[in-house]
Amino acid sequence: TFLLFAACKLSIVATKVYYFLSIPYSINRHTAIMKLSTLSVLLSVATIMVGTTTTAFVPVATTMPLQRTALSVASSIEQEQPDVVNAVMIDGTRTKRTREERLEAASKGLQVHVVGLSIHHAQVEVREKLAIAESDWNMASAELCESGAISEAAVLSTCNRFEVYYAASDPRQAMAAVTAYLSERGDLPVSVLRRNLFMLSGDDAVWHVMRVAGGLDSLVVGEGQILSQVRQCHLHSIEDDGCGGKVLSRMLNNAVAAGKRVRSETAISKGSVSISSAAVELSELLSVPDLKLPFSEAKLAVIGAGKMTRLLITHLASRGLEQITIVNRSMKSPLELQEMFPDVQIDIKLMDDMWDVVAKSDIVYTATSATEYIIDKKSLEENGLAGGKPIMLMDISVPRNIGTDSKEIPNVC
Repeated sequence: TFLLFAACKLSIVATKVYYFLSIPYSINRHTAIMKLSTLSVLLSVATIMVGTTTTAFVPVATTMPLQRTALSVASSIEQEQPDVVNAVMIDGTRTKRTREERLEAASKGLQVHVVGLSIHHAQVEVREKLAIAESDWNMASAELCESGAISEAAVLSTCNRFEVYYAASDPRQAMAAVTAYLSERGDLPVSVLRRNLFMLSGDDAVWHVMRVAGGLDSLVVGEGQILSQVRQCHLHSIEDDGCGGKVLSRMLNNAVAAGKRVRSETAISKGSVSISSAAVELSELLSVPDLKLPFSEAKLAVIGAGKMTRLLITHLASRGLEQITIVNRSMKSPLELQEMFPDVQIDIKLMDDMWDVVAKSDIVYTATSATEYIIDKKSLEENGLAGGKPIMLMDISVPRNIGTDSKEIPNVC
């Protein structure tokens, strides 16, 4: 093609010279130049057409070096991020992918997807079976990538949602791998899982994570805690044992930036902005009609001493809270809360004293990471709390800490 193009160019130049010399001197110079220009344009168009036609018949082998160069660049990027993407499972053993397999995977474009369960789509019984502690997010991401169908993955598991963000070149194969993993992990039939799952791809997946970070998809619109959780999802994904590559890490980072901008440029974060604050407002609202007692005079207790408890005490303190009892498995976290809230009298009890604390309290909040009920109808009856004074139980944890059958006891609200 190059030689043909050069030959045509030489012929154009030769034609111009010959044509110019053959014109009598008496002819107007301007007319001659116009004729030469017209001929030059026609020959140039012919040259381009010939070159294009010739290129169409170039053997495929001629373009292979360009493809190999592109694959080499993709391979070098992949080698800069040596993660679980380069490994596959063979007979239960994790084996590193061959160079050819990695080059083939790198040659395929990645598309982002999100699969998950949220308060808008799934029953709480299903969500609590799939809940994953933050310390295990990266482990779950690695297990998802071990199938080989998923190139990048990041897990976000909160009280109200469980979502898997992933990047893959084959959407169907990746979706099948995610569904199988969730079914096995939660011990749920695929048929039940599919009725509760939602899946978004491409732009829809990006818009979804932006809405999540902005607080638009939360149970309490505008809550601030979800932005921190999305940020933690991003930070975990780029850790050494994380599975977030260039695609997911950039998407999550942009989502965090969008969430910050929403809260700084709009009034979405004003009012009740977390589950904890909503629980405080609800218990304050129901205190008089259900307990026949003003909220300021009610004896309060909270079981658990994690982030939710910290937010709960923060909102209670803003309403003039003076005393609260914390029940926890250890003393470390409650002592830290005592230091954080010096103006609030915090009494600390261990789990052995839980039922004594519940019996003496008017309102009990539960916010533990327990995977089973710590309060239910049977345990309330066994501890002599059925038929006594009114008591309000407020569960703000997932998995749930209070059994739904507790409301069958007349004095429990």
